[in-house]
Amino acid sequence: MFNDLNRDELILRERTLLERFSIHKEAGLRLDLTRGKPSPEQLSLSDELDAMVGGEFRAADGTDLRNYGGLTGTSEAQQLGAELLGVSAEDVIAGGNSSLSLMYQYLLHAWLHGPLDAETAWKLESGPIKFLCVVPGYDRHFTIVESLGFELINIRLTDGGPDIDRIENLVASDPSIKGIWCVPKYSNPTGHIYSDGIVKRLAHIPKIAGPNFRIMWDNAYAVHDFDDNPPVLDNIFAHCEVAGTKDNVVQFASTSKITRAGAGISFLAASQANRDSFTRALGIQTIGPDKLNQLRHVRFLKDIDGIRALMRGHAAIVKPKFDRVITHLTDGLASDGIGSWTKPRGGYFLSFEAPEGLATEIVKLSAEAGVKLTPAGATFPHGLDPRDTNIRIAPTYPSLDEIDQAMPVFVTAVSLAAVRKLLQSTETPA
Repeated sequence: MFNDLNRDELILRERTLLERFSIHKEAGLRLDLTRGKPSPEQLSLSDELDAMVGGEFRAADGTDLRNYGGLTGTSEAQQLGAELLGVSAEDVIAGGNSSLSLMYQYLLHAWLHGPLDAETAWKLESGPIKFLCVVPGYDRHFTIVESLGFELINIRLTDGGPDIDRIENLVASDPSIKGIWCVPKYSNPTGHIYSDGIVKRLAHIPKIAGPNFRIMWDNAYAVHDFDDNPPVLDNIFAHCEVAGTKDNVVQFASTSKITRAGAGISFLAASQANRDSFTRALGIQTIGPDKLNQLRHVRFLKDIDGIRALMRGHAAIVKPKFDRVITHLTDGLASDGIGSWTKPRGGYFLSFEAPEGLATEIVKLSAEAGVKLTPAGATFPHGLDPRDTNIRIAPTYPSLDEIDQAMPVFVTAVSLAAVRKLLQSTETPA
């Protein structure tokens, strides 16, 4: 354990680590572990997509999908989204290639025009609209509400989901809080899954919150499991129906990390009142999504069983990379008791918790040795991690060989930053 070393032993350890770090720098690496991108091998699993349309452009009901129309997507694509999200097809809007765009459009509409009608618009007599952000979390979610001028409130993520006691206390006392971001399964970046109890309590939050509160439920990793007996996320729609809060939850998903990144189908699932209001707004912005893309996806994936079969191919590629990262962290850091890390059973990221105050320095040192990581603080609103501890690691895109090159650099950077901090704490005051 580093904490058990005396000052002379720490100086010797720093010297050894600096020698190792110099070797890493001389290797001239240029490796990038910043974003959660599918690898080329994963993308190749869906190469048959390109042949799915052929010369047949009609939907099952005979509609020519080359033409205008179909604002909420084809019925077949809506059914596919329904199976993915665990809702009815009538609850689903099947959109274009970006669920992030649907999220932005929905929040902008709710703010300006009201999630249901003009009377429900998020207008306050004084002060900013506030939004709850589960942290560490997804930076792009935070950027959306930041861009709208909302005030962001951090909610700590626990092993079972967000700190529900704090959420209940906050919304009960502050009606200017209008929503919360949630990535409930294999949460970005930690890989945690919301417990059944947390999901049920979240469904009741709108009953104690101010008017027109919205749960933004981004189920981006609904089927991104690493094994055939995965944890099951409870169905928030079912709980909201029982609680009488179905108007207060909006679900999102896409096929971007199932088939083609940036060239899939996005899905929004919501109550009829939400869909009717949002669809009117969509009709001003677009005539409809790319229905031929929806057609080829439906023909390729077929149904939820087809999706799961494809995702087993993804798991065979991705899981060994996560295992390799965890092996490097365990072998390189566990015996010294430096930091902690998650061990997800699916998704695209794992989360490393550095000793307090060291995440920024670790990312900087790694970059000096040719390993680019997501900036420290990116998993918090405004890029500000109050304890400077969280680092998101994205293992999906690099090869196993590249992971074997990158992770020793990261481990050395963590150890070097930690020993230097301990040396600073043992300095004799002048």
